[in-house]
Amino acid sequence: MPHPMLTDEHYQNATQTWLKTVIIELALCPFAKRELDRGSIRFAVVRDTEVESCLLNLIDECGRLDADPDIETTLLIYAGAFARFDDYLDYLGLAEALLAEQGYEGVYQLASFHPDYCFEGAPQDDPANYTNRSPYPMLHLLRESSLEQALAHYPHPENIPEANIKLTRQLGLTKMQALLQACYRTGKS
Repeated sequence: MPHPMLTDEHYQNATQTWLKTVIIELALCPFAKRELDRGSIRFAVVRDTEVESCLLNLIDECGRLDADPDIETTLLIYAGAFARFDDYLDYLGLAEALLAEQGYEGVYQLASFHPDYCFEGAPQDDPANYTNRSPYPMLHLLRESSLEQALAHYPHPENIPEANIKLTRQLGLTKMQALLQACYRTGKS
């Protein structure tokens, strides 16, 4: 259930703080700053908690991106759904299948973020998990054509994940935990 006292603004602020202080400041995504500065990132809070409603919301968001080229990318922030990482992974699989079924494969791509994100085979306390840990469960809906264009002009994009893992491990678990925790405080309405 969504926390009744937290506003959409709280979820958006916490996510924007995370984007600025973790993703951009640590350069985990070299393309995020440009889009944030341009105001082309949509921060959409999803209050639905039923899987079917969340999937419908995802497809609606694809339609919004189809209709509005000024929105480069959307972060769908789940305010009350998928608190358990295993439930989130199940939802992610359904979401990817739905995109393909609805003809969006190759048009939009999903990137996944969750407060308890853990790479397969990695221990929970591996700082590398923080490359995909976020204040709240979310899906990042990216335009595939824009992603391909950005990657074409970036030297050795295949090295980004490895560099991110190395950086987060150098910073250490305590630092990564503190960065993520600060996002919650900033998000308070």
